[in-house]
Amino acid sequence: MPDCIIYCKAINNEVDCYWGVGMFYEYSINDKVRVPPEFFGLDINSAVRNILIENYEGKVFRDYGLVVAVTDVEITGDGIIIPGDGAAHYPIKFKVLGYNPQVNNVVRGEITEIVNFGAFIGIGPVEGLVHLSQITNEFISYNKKTSNLVTKDSKKVLKKGDKVISKVSTVSMKNTIRDIKIGLTMRPKGLGKEEWIEKEENDDEEKAKAKASDKKKGKK
Repeated sequence: MPDCIIYCKAINNEVDCYWGVGMFYEYSINDKVRVPPEFFGLDINSAVRNILIENYEGKVFRDYGLVVAVTDVEITGDGIIIPGDGAAHYPIKFKVLGYNPQVNNVVRGEITEIVNFGAFIGIGPVEGLVHLSQITNEFISYNKKTSNLVTKDSKKVLKKGDKVISKVSTVSMKNTIRDIKIGLTMRPKGLGKEEWIEKEENDDEEKAKAKASDKKKGKK
């Protein structure tokens, strides 16, 4: 069973982390790599690493999901030249970081774009879409002047850059990052914009205290 980990990336010299239960896994792989003759004059370790990056990163595999990084590359033996090929074949071991989202995974991300039919959320290496109907239980609409989404009754605002917690509702993993489609929802309790969640938790706490206080008064 591969290790489930948190995915982090550097943005403007700051580290931004995205998390999700069962979304990012590290896989150990033993394989052979073909090194063409044009690489023979280069450092063999760099050549092998570059070939693996070209073959794996940014591509979707059935066993690993979307590979976002190749790490810990090690050549484990001598290269063998196969007659009629001309290339050298090296035994290797390495690790890949695979992104493999599943329905009902809970993820933290950032709003990257607001559109009239919903919002796109950056969740690690890809973006997911939360439709207007899946943002909140309130009626919400697109404000053309501000390019934000605003609820009708409470006037809550969702805008680009907001941090949100959502749940994966649909997944379609294709061959490349561009073709991956992920549907998200923020309607269930405990999901949504982080400020909304905090306010809801505080309101629930106040209601619980008021209820407990009323019970005590009733006993007197």
